[in-house]
Amino acid sequence: MKSSYSGDNGGTCVETQPTPDGLVAIGDSKDRTLGAHAFAPAQWQAFVTAVRDGAL
Repeated sequence: MKSSYSGDNGGTCVETQPTPDGLVAIGDSKDRTLGAHAFAPAQWQAFVTAVRDGAL
């Protein structure tokens, strides 16, 4: 899933994807050679909630 804020103008894009072992992988969709960070779903949700609520 690519961020709804990512346009087609070559800007920064964040992409999430579930992994076979139940984690959430987060990476740069424009440069997948950078790899990804993987988080437990609860950790990722806590981060997204904190950003949405302005805590970060």
